[in-house]
Amino acid sequence: MNYYALLSVSNKEGIVDFAEGLVRAGYQIISSGGTHAVLQAAGIPVMKVSEYTGSPEIMNGRVKTLHPKIHGGILSQRGNPSHELDRKANDIGLIDIVAVNLYPFKETVAKPDVTFEEAIENIDIGGPSMVRSAAKNHKDVAVLTHPGQYGIFLDALTGNVSMSIEGLRKQFALEAFRHTAEYDKAISDWMENGL
Repeated sequence: MNYYALLSVSNKEGIVDFAEGLVRAGYQIISSGGTHAVLQAAGIPVMKVSEYTGSPEIMNGRVKTLHPKIHGGILSQRGNPSHELDRKANDIGLIDIVAVNLYPFKETVAKPDVTFEEAIENIDIGGPSMVRSAAKNHKDVAVLTHPGQYGIFLDALTGNVSMSIEGLRKQFALEAFRHTAEYDKAISDWMENGL
């Protein structure tokens, strides 16, 4: 069975080392856009999201990870017979690790010359969807939303920290929901101020 990790980050700090650690641990890496380019340039074996899903990125990149093979792989409950049947019928692999941090919306709207259109295009859709899917299914999936979590997770993966992988997944899920809540608040505050 293949073990998949999906990495799609706007903040590239530490992502190469993290991906290398995951490859050493037996994971296949799926990635998109700039993250894919960074990992490929570092010589890390990485598959594009579009290769994995069989669907191209469309609408100027607005739609790339919003796909059943992505969200089915993240949300599938391990050991649930109905989910297993759906996965097999739709050729969906299991995605066990999701490392995503979101488009830099607050930094974008803080620029004095930012246009409304530029701000709108920096509202991440696929990222929060993947983060929330992984956080919801944290019993089976690890969600990492900050580079500071990478080393901790790799240590736990190899048994080098006292907290279990299960405990870490739960803690990271809590941090993920906080991350998306703060992101949505930044967007709603910006929109409210513009009305």
